[in-house]
Formats: sequence, structure tokens, C-alpha cells
Amino acid sequence: MMYDICYSPVTLSTPEALADWNGMIHAFLAHGTATPTHLGAVLTSHPNFAMGHAARGLFSLMMGRAELVQTAHDALRDARTAQDACPLSDRERLWVEALDHWLDGKPSGAIAAMEQILTTHPADTLSAKVSHAIRFILGDANGMRTSIERVLGAHGQDHACRGFALGCHAFSLEETGDYDRAEAAGREGLLLAPDDSWGLHAITHVYDMTARPDLGINLIESHASAWDHCNNFRYHVWWHKALLHMDKGELDVALGLYDAQIRADKTDDYRDISNATSLLVRLELEGMDVGPRWEELADLAQNRTDDGCVVFADLHYMLALTGADRPDARDAMARRFAKDAAKSGEMPQRYADPGVAALSGLNAFAEGRYDAAFADLVVARPAMQTIGGSHAQRDVFERITIDAGLRAGRYDQTEAVIQDRLARRAGRKDRFTLTRLATIEQARRIPAQ
Repeated sequence: MMYDICYSPVTLSTPEALADWNGMIHAFLAHGTATPTHLGAVLTSHPNFAMGHAARGLFSLMMGRAELVQTAHDALRDARTAQDACPLSDRERLWVEALDHWLDGKPSGAIAAMEQILTTHPADTLSAKVSHAIRFILGDANGMRTSIERVLGAHGQDHACRGFALGCHAFSLEETGDYDRAEAAGREGLLLAPDDSWGLHAITHVYDMTARPDLGINLIESHASAWDHCNNFRYHVWWHKALLHMDKGELDVALGLYDAQIRADKTDDYRDISNATSLLVRLELEGMDVGPRWEELADLAQNRTDDGCVVFADLHYMLALTGADRPDARDAMARRFAKDAAKSGEMPQRYADPGVAALSGLNAFAEGRYDAAFADLVVARPAMQTIGGSHAQRDVFERITIDAGLRAGRYDQTEAVIQDRLARRAGRKDRFTLTRLATIEQARRIPAQ
């Protein structure tokens, strides 16, 4: 039995395979491009390594793409075959069980399997990161924090992955509103793991949520080594930079980043599309004409109306379909939401609430039915965290809700939404808050006719 850089057992038999497995762990934690290369090498040399097959399946499901569900099923089949051929450690067995749970529609079961591993192997940063990632998809910020705080003590100064664990802690602190501690944890983590894009991006979130755009821009520009090695996560870092420039009123800079970086590669990864659609919506809400940029996004989104993997992804596809005015695809998406919402399970529950109301609100907003849009989006709002993503990512829906209320003339109710949003942002007023409160104040000065 060998032990990897997470001080955890793996049934690999050669130093070369262990080196590739450790390389995969490091790349996965750093959101690096080498993750599939290292994993592929391990499975080529050790086809009966069940945990490697389970990793392939779990990583496929994290992509939120319907066509990769079959890949995950194939990985589970290969893991079961390997399991029959070679004895497994409890850790490896639980990775296979985690994949089985998620494919059975129970991602919470996958989390539970990872947490069971961590009770025995608290230094297992890889399992901790997978728990963190699935909780992120489910919008479980408190769970992210509780999970990583349980195992931080096992990540001492000599742990090779301590910096990455601190990055996860920083993000969970930020998502639970503990901004000062989040910044401190993120900066400590970057000293230990300079290539931790997740930790850097956690600090960026802090500066976004506390309306300090200059600090965020400087952080990104001065720590390129933390994210320029990344897979498509680097586009997300550019997206954050664009948001920070928007908060400074630099809309042209944000749109320039869209063209030069955020959509430099026209991928159909839902995370890349969510970056793009949410930025274009934000720019349009500020009165900017984004030209024909919606069209390529809508072309991709209309091929995803039947995906039904992640509500967060589908709502961003809907932004593309409304942005380019694709009524047939919008209707198809609405029908599929209704169908999924009628099913039972953890994801269908999210399609039922808040999915259906949120989708209806986005459709109404696109059609200029602002009163209906505001009503639907307010209904969806209490459960929006469960669609996954971060506060910063979901903020596009907050902005649409607020602008729908303003356009509908519902000033008192809209102000209540603004104040609630402000409370989540430590009371720090960003440019969006200031301009919308000014709009309400101006409207109240106009005598009723």
C-alpha cells in the first residue's frame, strides 16, 4: 500500500503511478490543465485502480453536461470491475460509492461518502476538495465551511496541500459573510500555494462583496501565477476582473475583457457561458449596447435546453436565450423545467423551487412584463442559493430582480430587496446599490399624477 501527498492510502504499485496520482491531486486542487493527463496516465498503467475510475466519473459529473453522464456511468462500471479484481481500501471504496450515489440522483450521498473518509483521513485534501466542490454545486455554504474547518487541524505547516485547504477555507468564510477572516486565510494560503487559483479568487470575492474594486484588480494583476496555469477557470478570474472594473464605472474595460479573455475561446462549458451571459446582462442593465454578442451564446444554449443537470447552468442558458430573443428555445426550456420539477429527487427539488419561478421571471423581464418578472423573482429569491454558485455569480439575478421592481414602479418592495442584498455585503454600497437607491429617491420626489 502506498500513500499519496494527502497522507492517504492508494492501491498503486509503482513510484511512477504514484507520481502521476500526486500530480493529478495537485492539478485538481489548483484547477490546472494537467488533471486529465495525470489521471489518464494512472489509469493506463493501473487499469484496476478503482479510485481513479471513480475520480473520472465524479469529475465528469462536476462538468454539468448531459453527455458526460454516460461517461460517469462508464467510469462506475470500470470502477466496479476494478473493485472485483483488486481489494480496495475503505477510502477507495467510498469514492466508488460516492459516484454511485451521485448517479442515483443523490449528490448529498456523494458528500456523505467524502465526509466519512475524512473522519478517518482528515488530511485527505482531495476528498475534502470534492466535498467542497459538490457542496458548492448545491449551494451549501455553511456545509462547505463546517467541512473544511473539521479537517484544517490535520493540515499542518508540513502538509503539501495546506495552502489549498486554506483556499477552500477562505472561500467558505467569504460565502458565509466572514470577510476579514476570509481575506486572511486566502492570503496565508497563497503564500503556501502560489498557484491556488481558488484561494486567490476567494479573496477577489471578498473585495467584490465589500465594494473594494481597486484592491481586487490589483490582487488579480499582481498574482498571475495563481491563475494563468488554469483550465477554463482562468476565464472566471477574468470575469471577476471585469466585474471589478464595472464597479468603478469602467464599462468599456469590462466589455474589452469579455472579447479579449472571457469569450476568447467560444466554449460551451456552462461555467464559461455563465461568465459570459451574466456579464452581458450586467452591462445591458447599465445601458450598454453589447451588439451581436448574444448570438453565439444563444446558439450554444439552445442546444442545452434538454440538459437538466444543474439549475444554475440552465438559468444562465436562459439568459442567453432571452438576450438573443429565441422564443422557441425559451418555451422548450420552460417545458423541460416544468417536467423536471414534477419529479422527485435532490435536483428536481431545485427545479421546482426556485427554478420554475426564476425562469418565469427571467422570461417576463425579457418580454418587458416587469411587474410579473418582479413578482416571480421575489418568489424565487429565498431559495436561490440552492441553485449553487457563489453570491457574486447569483448577483446577476438579484440585479434583474431589482431592476424589474424599479421598472414596475414597486419602489418600497425593491428598496427592501436592495437593503437585504446590502446586508449580505457587509453594508458596503457598491456602484449598483448607489445608483439604484438614487433612482428610488428621485422617483419619490416626483409628485403623483
